Amino acid sequence: MTFFYFLSIGLFLLLCAILCFVILIQESKSSGLGASFGGEASDSLFGTSTADVLKTFTGWLAIAFFAACILLSLWTASMARSQNSNGAFPQMERTE
Repeated sequence: MTFFYFLSIGLFLLLCAILCFVILIQESKSSGLGASFGGEASDSLFGTSTADVLKTFTGWLAIAFFAACILLSLWTASMARSQNSNGAFPQMERTE
């Protein structure tokens, strides 16, 4: 169970890196980082509709990011609850 948990954390970090990269290569109003990868829109990989493809891809990655955040937070809370139910709750020490 913990192997899949840490594997999903690793995939989540990969998703974060891909999302950051896709956001950075988009062309901004003042050419941004996208200009350093090839110049003009006519020479781009997807043709003249590169901006539309990247916006759509960014939107899908953002949806996957938020879904992964929610699922991982629920999974983490579930793991914490199962660890607390296996043992007794921590007792407070009395100091006199």
